[in-house]
Amino acid sequence: MKHTRRQFLQTSAALLAGSIAGSAFALLKKSPHLSFSTLGCPDWTFQQIVDFASQHHYEGIEVRGILRQLDLTKCKVFSRENKAGTLKVMEDNSLKFVDLGASCNLHISEPQDRKKNLDEAKQFIDLAQEFNCPYIRVFPNNFPKDREKGETMDLIANGLLELANYAKGSNVIVLIESHGDLLFIEDLEKIMKATEHPKVGMVWDVTNMWIKTKESPTLAYERLKKYIRHTHIKDAKMVSGKILYVGLGQGEVPIFEAIDVLENGGYQGYYSFEWEKFWHPEIEAPELAIANYADVMTKHFQK
Repeated sequence: MKHTRRQFLQTSAALLAGSIAGSAFALLKKSPHLSFSTLGCPDWTFQQIVDFASQHHYEGIEVRGILRQLDLTKCKVFSRENKAGTLKVMEDNSLKFVDLGASCNLHISEPQDRKKNLDEAKQFIDLAQEFNCPYIRVFPNNFPKDREKGETMDLIANGLLELANYAKGSNVIVLIESHGDLLFIEDLEKIMKATEHPKVGMVWDVTNMWIKTKESPTLAYERLKKYIRHTHIKDAKMVSGKILYVGLGQGEVPIFEAIDVLENGGYQGYYSFEWEKFWHPEIEAPELAIANYADVMTKHFQK
């Protein structure tokens, strides 16, 4: 359901009034860098996203589409004409763009389709440079069944290096997400070692990994920490063989173990809430889920 900006702000204000976020942040011993992905609020305008982030003490926004448009090069917010206005709105609200999520798949082998995916990622690198965003996200999906796994891993590594070389001279780093079939620690470590490059890093999506592999987040961090630049934080449980996304601490994922090893290990990046409302419309409304995430994370870091 669409909301007017007045209705949206009234809802946000009511949620904020009922929360302890403001006082909690004032008393923080440790202040985590919080961001959320716009995947969680696919029907919000850019102004609604900014307003909500500011009111709930977020520092960053991870952009994965606006108003259901995933190709950010087609969003007015990211047009050259609106660049100054967009950056001013972010600055006025003490917010930063922390990551631009491309739809680039690196496991694809068919030449024309592969070029299309890599070209999109290169456009996102250019866009991130224009809008002072340090990272773009790319990923593999499910590995083809008719190809050797090693060949697919080579495709992913080669794609990352091509994008890294394209990003030379910019302030942008290309991050590969633990996603699809690239979930096991050993496989991720192989990819990262094969692409040792100052313009390559990793998005650690804890839940993507654990829900499929059940490998320890502590072990994952120990093996992958030198590559982790950004995180996706969420919780989930399996219901009738399907993943159900739930609030932090309400699922099966040892998500706080991962958060703690990051914090204790000196991680300086963002703990970015990836609420997959775009793909799973049945899960909780963003007004509730995104507000709750800030509250839960604040309380956790106060302990």
